[in-house]
Amino acid sequence: MSQTIMIHDLIEAVKDEVIGWRRYLHKYPELSFQEEKTAQFVYETLQTFGDLEISRPTKTSIMARLIGQQPGKVIALRADMDALPIEEENDFDFVSQNSGVMHACGHDGHTAMLLGTAKILTQLKNQIKGEVRFLFQHAEELPPGGAQEMMKAGVLEGVDMVIGTHLLSTLPLGKIGLGYGPIMAGADTFAITVVGKGGHASQPELTVDPIAIGTQVVSNLQHIVSRYHDAQEALVISVTQFHAGSAINVIPSSVSIGGSVRSFNPELREKIPTFIERIVKGITEAHGATYEFDYQFGYAPTINDEEITRLMDETVCELFGEESREIIKPIMASEDFSAYQKVVPGSYIQIGAGNEEKGIIYPHHHPRFAIDEDALEIGVKLFVQSSFRLLESGNK
Repeated sequence: MSQTIMIHDLIEAVKDEVIGWRRYLHKYPELSFQEEKTAQFVYETLQTFGDLEISRPTKTSIMARLIGQQPGKVIALRADMDALPIEEENDFDFVSQNSGVMHACGHDGHTAMLLGTAKILTQLKNQIKGEVRFLFQHAEELPPGGAQEMMKAGVLEGVDMVIGTHLLSTLPLGKIGLGYGPIMAGADTFAITVVGKGGHASQPELTVDPIAIGTQVVSNLQHIVSRYHDAQEALVISVTQFHAGSAINVIPSSVSIGGSVRSFNPELREKIPTFIERIVKGITEAHGATYEFDYQFGYAPTINDEEITRLMDETVCELFGEESREIIKPIMASEDFSAYQKVVPGSYIQIGAGNEEKGIIYPHHHPRFAIDEDALEIGVKLFVQSSFRLLESGNK
């Protein structure tokens, strides 16, 4: 029996289990850094497959190693497991039983697909040259993120390349989204406090008005986007918070300003804090105020390795046909999969899971988010076949 036929038969045999695992996980979601029962379920399920070295890199994550019969490259496959603080509004039989918590981003599907992949590959162990490492990651949704913690625990030691996938409700079922180079943005935050001198609204001349100064800061921050860098290079600076005062007839002594920065270029990203502080410092000094400034680097940009993405591209075309392949534009959302890519080359792939005919039309993080479960089989097939392609490529 050829390898392709064998894999097809194994996927057929496991697909109902994958759907069942996904529905169980959807029914019992857990928030970031709290995935204790989820991790235990994954651990116990992996134990039934045999031939895996299973460990807990952190309290709520799992790593399983499948070491082939012959030496070779080491590849890592990653799935995230955490849910979101959202009250579900769907009416499935397997709707969330945990009030205020929902798998509204497809991580239940990601976990189920990787479990299915692990079960199939353990049955094909004698054909594996090298090692496949399965990373069931906690806390993708909440910075500083689970990927960073898992790396500190050593999950990428000896790994040559890493692959991640994401079920995407805004991409139709049957489509596979690929991206070469930057595909998701880095996400950082800033906090500014403008400190002036408060007083009565009837005597502004006796104050140093932080509201008037703060609004100038907000306005001038947009000059970074329009004047400080190449206009052809994507950058978003959004002020999302402006807090000041509590009485209608009092000028407050300070205002707090907060916001988000999204970018793709790592070099530009490093410069943004300097640009912001330069503006804040200049405006506050000009008006006799002082300031406090804090900048936090969050998830780095997700940048796909060109060669690994090409191999994934070839796999997609061979498995599903060129019509399924879609080169997607970079988006300003962020992902902590980028933490792995800073250490080893990798590629992050989007799997279409939307279906208008079935009413699966809601975006991620929506209380009625859903996925077409037919996408789970596609994800398993992609994981399994690309594992062999990547290992064989590395051994040439």
